Amino acid sequence: MKRLTKYLKGYYAETVLGPLLKLAEATLELIVPLVIAAIVDRGIAAGDRGFIMWMSLLLVGLGAVGLGFSVTAQYFCAKASVGFITKLRRALFAKMQTLTYTDIDKIGTSTMITRMTADTTRVQTGLNLALRLLLRSPFVVFGAAIMAFTVDVRSALTFVLAIPVLSVIIFGIMLITMPMHKRVQHGTDSLVEKTRENLSGVRVIRAFCKEDEELSDFRQKNGELVHTQTAVGRISALMNPLTYIVINLAIIWLIDIGAVQVSLGKLTSGEVLALYNYMSQILIELIKLANLIITITKALASASRISEALSLTPSNSHGSITEGRPDAPAVELKSVSLTYAGAGAPSLSDISFTALRGETVGIIGGTGSGKTSLINLIPAFYYASEGEVRVFGVEASSYNPHALRKKIGIAPQKAVLFRGSIRDNMLKGCPTATDEEIFSALERAQIKDTVIEKGGLDAEIEQGGANLSGGQKQRLSVARALLGNPEILILDDSSSALDLATDAAMRRAISEIPGDVTVFIVSQRASAVMHADKIIVIDDGRAVGIGTHDELIEECEVYREIYESQFS
Repeated sequence: MKRLTKYLKGYYAETVLGPLLKLAEATLELIVPLVIAAIVDRGIAAGDRGFIMWMSLLLVGLGAVGLGFSVTAQYFCAKASVGFITKLRRALFAKMQTLTYTDIDKIGTSTMITRMTADTTRVQTGLNLALRLLLRSPFVVFGAAIMAFTVDVRSALTFVLAIPVLSVIIFGIMLITMPMHKRVQHGTDSLVEKTRENLSGVRVIRAFCKEDEELSDFRQKNGELVHTQTAVGRISALMNPLTYIVINLAIIWLIDIGAVQVSLGKLTSGEVLALYNYMSQILIELIKLANLIITITKALASASRISEALSLTPSNSHGSITEGRPDAPAVELKSVSLTYAGAGAPSLSDISFTALRGETVGIIGGTGSGKTSLINLIPAFYYASEGEVRVFGVEASSYNPHALRKKIGIAPQKAVLFRGSIRDNMLKGCPTATDEEIFSALERAQIKDTVIEKGGLDAEIEQGGANLSGGQKQRLSVARALLGNPEILILDDSSSALDLATDAAMRRAISEIPGDVTVFIVSQRASAVMHADKIIVIDDGRAVGIGTHDELIEECEVYREIYESQFS
């Protein structure tokens, strides 16, 4: 939690004024029993209506001033907690943007989503209540005990015995439940991940009639979470009953002592009533404190998880170079190998090739051969485990990531579109693009007519492009990659949903782009790469052939088998 306190900067005044005003309210509350005692002993006993009237007005005044303190304190506490959590969410989101693909693979997207949503909400609630009650409740508890001593020392000893017992109960339960709340959060992560997988893969699940299996798996994970939550709930539920028992026993003891003292003439009825009111105040504040501690325990568990996320260091350091050498090849790989974190074997092994400026390079291979892993090295989504990856003559890891990726346009294997208009989606490729430039890119991607039929650039796209076909999503993804006028264009199997005629027309239009644009076409179709200047054949993570179509037909058995299987 200490690491997170820096996000309170700018709200220090609110974090001080809020608790201070709550203490001022509590001070007025401690005066009330003495006023009531005076009304009973001096007003009612003597039949002095004037005194009763003045004391009653004093009570009303104390209540009004206390209400003003309370409302103002609530405002300051809410402002501080909302401002704090806003800064924290921004910092957490910014941290997520710095993480590499490797880091995200390790952590898991579901965990990050939970920390960004549920955990931050718990921390906000915990901070708000802590500012309001963490000082106020103990102040009232100990203040009521001290005020009781001003009334009668012997009766006040009841408070001295009750408060330590209550403290042991409250803090004991807190220490037991804190690690259990962390386990609950980990269970929530697992459940969110399962739900996310089911929602994103609902069509596949239904296509293979796997609803019952998924439901059974969900029930198991949900049952484990419920079991942990129930265990925490049972322990936490002991707090209120135990505190009530201790307080009520103390009240019984207090009344018994007070009755004897009144009969001996050592105490008045008003003083016994004041003692009873102080004990009731302690009861109320301890109940608040107990619930506050449960909330703070959850908040601390969440704060710990957020702090862990913020302390993550990207697995690879970035350089500061923004420009390559003008005389260097576009891409050059030298003895490159790639092993994913936690993997038992390398995904790529000893790959070397050079792609010149203006060349079209085809990458072909079977499913799982390592094609996508290979092209992910170029924009530095992953870093090579061995060897060198040079882009325009500079090691990829030495580039500033933003500068490197501005040079590269990527249409990923899975076409990802966002909720919003077609224009909004296209502008992610180049925020300054005009409508004419967008339509030019759409035309090259063979989807301009479709966009016009749908209502133009203002046509809405649903989340994930749910209202588009697979081919339409792929062509929009290609258009977005073209929009930034990249020096390197990577098409990662981005025509798999297109018919051969549309695929050929799109490739022809891309080949006519002016300038020395280096194009990487990743595909399982021989027709998509056969006209490339250079074809790299990947098999089981190795480059088993590099050359033109005619050369590979003669020399590379793997390429020949792929070609003959598609062109019998």
